[in-house]
Amino acid sequence: MTTAFDTESSPEGHRDAQHGRPGDALHEKHREVQRLLGRCMLRLQQYERLMKTLLAHHELAGPVDTLEAQRASRVDKLADKSLGTLVKALFESYAVVDDCERDLLPEGKTPTDRVAMAFSQRMVMAPERLAQARAAVEDLVAMRNQLVHHLIDRFDLWSDDGCAAAARHLEACYERIDQHFGELAGWARSMDEARALMASFTQSDAFRELVVNGIAPDGSFEWPVSGIVGVLRKAEQHLSEGGWTRLDRAREWMASTHPEQTPQKYGCRAWPQVLSESRQFDLEYRVGEDGRKLAWYRARALRSVRGARTERGGRGDKVAKGQP
Repeated sequence: MTTAFDTESSPEGHRDAQHGRPGDALHEKHREVQRLLGRCMLRLQQYERLMKTLLAHHELAGPVDTLEAQRASRVDKLADKSLGTLVKALFESYAVVDDCERDLLPEGKTPTDRVAMAFSQRMVMAPERLAQARAAVEDLVAMRNQLVHHLIDRFDLWSDDGCAAAARHLEACYERIDQHFGELAGWARSMDEARALMASFTQSDAFRELVVNGIAPDGSFEWPVSGIVGVLRKAEQHLSEGGWTRLDRAREWMASTHPEQTPQKYGCRAWPQVLSESRQFDLEYRVGEDGRKLAWYRARALRSVRGARTERGGRGDKVAKGQP
């Protein structure tokens, strides 16, 4: 580690008369100042590294199959950022005022054909408390810059009194740095606890229902990204005739390939109700060769899922006829 001063460059008056070097007593004081400065620098590096970890992991959003790549990208992006830049990011996205909402899945930028989710862990504070916290951390950045660039300008390190004053200052600086590190470590522990809960949730049946079927733990879902709409689209890809698909044939195909997808899972009594209430398909009835009335469907263009959240149960089974 490069120190902030060179003990061999002290003024001539403080050198040992015989050897041309600082006296042994002053040399030991130099070494103590160097030790204290190094301790501060190491703690500051630990603080920076912890802040990078927190910023890289506290917020993720997007299609579930891209979240790990996003996390890795954030780690790389933050790797060479200065402490000042990290602090700015910390108070823009992590330490925020109450009722500060960010749209992590903006309409028009989030794919509607895949399940997307957002995870955000933040430290919410009252405006006055947040302003105090930010000022304190910004003061820490300023102190760090003073230690790195101006320690030998502030203290006469070639005098006993100057070394003693520098040592006292470095002791006080370390206490401040360590206090900030402890506070940030507490924030990080809270984030780890939340991530542990999330990890437990991802192993649950409720999470599988959310990812595979688009059904939230409260039973609500969004038709465009629901599992049943997805398999209806897949069936269409295999069985479409002239842009339309016979529902009875699609039902046979889905029963053999995706038996878990049933209208009842989504609060419907029958497949035509799914087609109608999802508003993702056109539905029409045609008379077959044997005189029976057959249901045919075709998918509509994908649309935003905004405002499409539905609760299971409590619906009738009236079927609306779509336009061919």
